[in-house]
Amino acid sequence: MRLDAIQQALREQGLDGWLFFDHHGRDPLAYRIPGFTPPRTPTRRWYYFIPQQGEPVKLAHRIEPSMLDALPGARRLYAGWEEQERLLGEILAGARRVAMQYSPKCAVPYVAMVDAGTVELVRSLGVEVVSSAPLVQQFEALWTPEQYASHKRAQAKVDAIRAAAFRLAEERLAAGARVSEFDIKQFILNAFETEGLFADHGPIVAVNAHASDPHYEPQAGSCAEVRRGDLLLIDLWAKERAPGAVYYDITWTAFCGAAPPERMLDVFAAVAGARDAAVRRVQQAAATGEPLCGYQVDDAARGYLRERGLDAYFIHRTGHSIGEDVHGTGANMDNFETHDDRPVVPGLCFSVEPGVYLPEFGIRSEVNVYRSERGAEVTGEVQRELLRLAV
Repeated sequence: MRLDAIQQALREQGLDGWLFFDHHGRDPLAYRIPGFTPPRTPTRRWYYFIPQQGEPVKLAHRIEPSMLDALPGARRLYAGWEEQERLLGEILAGARRVAMQYSPKCAVPYVAMVDAGTVELVRSLGVEVVSSAPLVQQFEALWTPEQYASHKRAQAKVDAIRAAAFRLAEERLAAGARVSEFDIKQFILNAFETEGLFADHGPIVAVNAHASDPHYEPQAGSCAEVRRGDLLLIDLWAKERAPGAVYYDITWTAFCGAAPPERMLDVFAAVAGARDAAVRRVQQAAATGEPLCGYQVDDAARGYLRERGLDAYFIHRTGHSIGEDVHGTGANMDNFETHDDRPVVPGLCFSVEPGVYLPEFGIRSEVNVYRSERGAEVTGEVQRELLRLAV
């Protein structure tokens, strides 16, 4: 466990400690960040307190005394609820501000893992509970060089599979053969399997109005055929099948024909412009050393669409953190669904994916941006114009 680094971060943030808590495996961060696997599913509450300095303390139930044995620190055991509260109070004695997996107003749902009652319990002991979100980003969401390398390997494969999926649609339509959203989805999943990639769900393959549902996913008995004159959107994400591997996540769109309608071209240009405005905002801040928060990146993309009268059709955040989960625990590019004021710091990767969703069709353009010590880069291919499929 990175105890020294965690305690240094606590001192830098003016916190007296970080209190981890779990019951029945509700909080995966309580295991991933300390870096341990429980011997079994905990059926009783446990607490692990890392103070700003000194030795951590474990509090486990007498029925499950070995639950935290893999972690360093002194062990204390409780049985009844009164003993639990008394011992927890003793562990936290002298602490004024303690971080927990809590987020005010659930602004960061990926961090809001601790139930309200437990937060109330800790507060009743005279301790102020603050969000661990900045700490979670530092110790969970920032990539190692090995993770960056895994992302780039996945990027090369996913970009190739994306191009092949559009070719499949083009070849089928050109030959007069039928092809459905679900057929293309299965083609992508088979390619993932062949290339040793993993995706926890998806991909999204959507035509016309289906593309205006940002989380549409075709099913065998519920999907549309792809036809000439359709707008086709493909959103796919995957990572290597290896411990610690991280995702690559992109969205491209195409018109099934040679001459897209002007409205479609205009919307694509607006979406691509919003994407590029957000990327520039990150790159400029990285180049000058300007502090930048996730909400400011969202403002850049949303403001671009607002100037073109399309912001009402942009119904989700600009981007999400990317990690071992496709939606990671770092800063989101968001001032719409939430106000994410976490900083965009070196080691963070995130999507930039503005979209415009009209009743008849939707267009989204998604890239991944990695913030390094040297700057900020788009890690894969960038769609510069609406694809035309020769059908």
